Amino acid sequence: MKSTPDKNDFLFTDAGILTAAVAANLLWGSAAPCIKLGYRCFAIAPDDVMSQILFAGVRFTLAGVLTILFGSLLHRRFLLPKRGSGGMILMLALTQTVIQYTFFYIGLSHAPGYMASVISPTATFFALLIAALVFRQEKLTAGKVFGCLIGFAGVLAVSLNGRLDGGAKWNGEGFLILAAASYGCSSVLIKRYSLREDPVVLSGWQFLLGGTMMTAAGLAGGGRLTAVSAGAWPLMLYLGFLSAAAYTLWSLLLQRHPVSKIMVFSFLNPVFGVLLSALLLDELRELNVPRCLLAVGWSASG
Repeated sequence: MKSTPDKNDFLFTDAGILTAAVAANLLWGSAAPCIKLGYRCFAIAPDDVMSQILFAGVRFTLAGVLTILFGSLLHRRFLLPKRGSGGMILMLALTQTVIQYTFFYIGLSHAPGYMASVISPTATFFALLIAALVFRQEKLTAGKVFGCLIGFAGVLAVSLNGRLDGGAKWNGEGFLILAAASYGCSSVLIKRYSLREDPVVLSGWQFLLGGTMMTAAGLAGGGRLTAVSAGAWPLMLYLGFLSAAAYTLWSLLLQRHPVSKIMVFSFLNPVFGVLLSALLLDELRELNVPRCLLAVGWSASG
């Protein structure tokens, strides 16, 4: 049985799309600087990969619990996946959580926080290409191809030459681009899977499964979380909340609209991310403002 939303609900309106998309990207924009702050609060070194994976695992396990809890309260019933949804949840857990955030957390430990925000719009290009070429959900027009090339060129301009030290790192910016590719793939899968399952159910249970997998891997590899600041666990709680809220809003939008119509709002992510990274991480001194603004503009035009 298909999960079909009510055509009269708020998220079908222009105001609903704008409100939900801005809120989701504002939350996502705060993620990179908050993760960097989390590394400081838990004393996680850049080369401590297992602790980074454990950090991500705890965050997304918490996000899964919160998503399922909030969704259950909203629906007035406990959210359980339908029979046959296990494979979809596993695929989303791998692409949207395990693969994406393994690359993201490791990459972020080797790159400035604002760089993660600038690179994130590449997910839009990957999502469009996958939707058109793999799943045939959309037509790949010349205009869309040109927009992708312009946007991707802007991101590469910043990634390859936008830092004062003169270059990108393969395990920094390179891993962030791979994370964006995984997220682009998961966005297309959400669009496909939400025809058969409630997107809130998909988001909550894939977070829980993916977070549990990452937590187990981090612990097995010797990862540790040692809070050295009073704000460590409240910050972790916020990271879990922002994932639960942002991905649920995004999934609901993707269920109701074409991928290209929603993913274009991803250009807001670097706007919020760059500003918040500059404010929270004191990265303003190393931030190449003209180049970053140019990349954001190129991404928006794409």
